[in-house]
Amino acid sequence: MTAWTKRGLIFDTLRQGVGGWMRHSALTPTPWRMSDGVIRVYASFRDDDGVGRIGFVDLDAERPDEVLGVSAQPVLDVGRGGCFDDNGMILGDIVEGPGGLHMFYVGFQRVARAKFLAFSGLALSTDGGHTFARTQETPVLDRGPGRSSIAAIHSAMYEDGRWRLWYAAGDGWETIGGQPYPRYHIRYTETEHLHGVPTRDHVCLMPQGNEYRIGRPRVYRHGQGYVMYFTRGDTRGGYFPGCATSTDGIHWERHDELFGLALSERGWDSRTISYPALHEQAGRTLMFYNGNDMGVDGFGMAEALHA
Repeated sequence: MTAWTKRGLIFDTLRQGVGGWMRHSALTPTPWRMSDGVIRVYASFRDDDGVGRIGFVDLDAERPDEVLGVSAQPVLDVGRGGCFDDNGMILGDIVEGPGGLHMFYVGFQRVARAKFLAFSGLALSTDGGHTFARTQETPVLDRGPGRSSIAAIHSAMYEDGRWRLWYAAGDGWETIGGQPYPRYHIRYTETEHLHGVPTRDHVCLMPQGNEYRIGRPRVYRHGQGYVMYFTRGDTRGGYFPGCATSTDGIHWERHDELFGLALSERGWDSRTISYPALHEQAGRTLMFYNGNDMGVDGFGMAEALHA
């Protein structure tokens, strides 16, 4: 189990946000190495209506609790009316691949007879991550068997000419306190091209016990295999990360005890922790994550204690 030291709420959106599109929240914070001196954390910032747009916060790599700058405008705004991402988005992953820096994101659409639909889009940057443009207005991962309402890519790797993709797949709703909440689990697929929907996939992890959702898979190479951090929700209102290991990235065993980060006694991450994402730079391992109410306050950071 990794031992972590919390560094606190690094970006307070209410206090440090810019403009009406960045009123609150910093969902699914995803770090990217901009340079030796700068860590760029992309996230989804919400307006007063709760609609998310993707922007970034630049941090000092040597002192990562120091904010150097904040994007004045979204690097990816909401989609055209009627498209799958016309009601906002959250970030999935940032990956270097053929043609530039690939941003996998999850677009949301409101519909009459369900809470929302959420499918995966792709945007590309050819200027090192300063601006992004959609590769298409339709999802790159859309509906399929077992994913009628959610297909949300949260980890991607480009290896040996193929894209390896880990995503949350949703196919129904859990009613808790009279309110619908999405049920989902984690799947894996791979493809040579990102403009089509892969039809073959593999179930990686399903909810256990009183869990009804398990998602936001973040996959990393670890030794000779892989480690996955994810977030799991249960019918009692619990929302907390877990951990799994794999030798091939396809077949997984859960080891939630390896996560190693606990709730705080008070404050912004005292009730829930969610959406952890790791970043290694200059010999340090950092974890960026959200706290209470799915990151309404912003995002925080913890640092691994290396022996």
